[in-house]
Amino acid sequence: MFKTVSYAGLAAAALSLSACGESGNNGTRETIRVVGSSTVYPFATNVAENFVRANSAFQSPIIESTGTGGGIALFCGGLGASTPDIANASRRIKTSELENCIANGVTDVTEIQVGLDGIALASAKGGISMNLTPALVYRALAANPYGEAQTARNWSDLDPSLPNLPILVYGPPSTSGTRDAFEELILLAGCDANPAMKKLKDSDEDAHDRTCTEIRSDGAYVDQGEQDNLIVQKIESNPNVVGVFGYSYLEENTDKVQGLTMNGVEPTYENIANFTYPGARAMYIYVKKAHLDVIPGLREFVGAWADSWGQDGPLSQIGLVVNPDDAMARSNAATTDFPSLAVDDLN
Repeated sequence: MFKTVSYAGLAAAALSLSACGESGNNGTRETIRVVGSSTVYPFATNVAENFVRANSAFQSPIIESTGTGGGIALFCGGLGASTPDIANASRRIKTSELENCIANGVTDVTEIQVGLDGIALASAKGGISMNLTPALVYRALAANPYGEAQTARNWSDLDPSLPNLPILVYGPPSTSGTRDAFEELILLAGCDANPAMKKLKDSDEDAHDRTCTEIRSDGAYVDQGEQDNLIVQKIESNPNVVGVFGYSYLEENTDKVQGLTMNGVEPTYENIANFTYPGARAMYIYVKKAHLDVIPGLREFVGAWADSWGQDGPLSQIGLVVNPDDAMARSNAATTDFPSLAVDDLN
């Protein structure tokens, strides 16, 4: 295994990878290894299937659903056979994560936005129905909404027009990119609707972030793990439960679940594509450039993403919201040019 690799030393790197063979749980390094987001996972597996059909000389990529945070941590662990080649992410890499990559010798990382998704709040078909707002969701789920004790037990405690039913929400864990995006796009937006919270951010940013993103732990919010399909199953079996997951899972299960409106806007393809739905977000893959000419088929696999993410491509057919034109142009170029992401690019 090698720790750092220069492009001049790629031949030596290839020998190092080859020597690792089938050791441990990494498989052979004839095989592309991908880790990360459970939301990006079904899209990545679809690309992998198309890639294998078009490139029979290469082995099928190994794709693991580890959650965005866990996947990026593995990806940034270093270079070599024991580390992944690609990290799937349902939110952008954090500055601290990229700095960890660099500290571990992963100095050249390419960021590629593969499409859009939405943080959907949903219930069983014919189940509980509400027009929510980020502020209502925040007040329902925050451990200490606006710094006060959490007293809401039923949705009607927040607003008499809401159902007089217990607050019970199944959602992703703290390691999930979906959870990160939920906190950023919904909880923080709802928290900052209170002017006092905006003032708190100026005076004590850490206290602001805790107040705005810490979720109650009294059973009203249930961490359902990294598999969004399990959340779908939970809400399907209980008409009074609300689930939080990626829009693509809502799209796949419209016969079982229904999206809840946010600010009067439904979580639909069109509303996510034009960002009128508050939970719209971008999804990414991160590619380890030092592995490009070492791992057989890695360049071709990244190219298979570009072949799949178009308006009428296979990924849009399973719920991926296509990138806007400007982002699409950048992403298409990145699959061949592989620009390196700098820390300053994230600021």
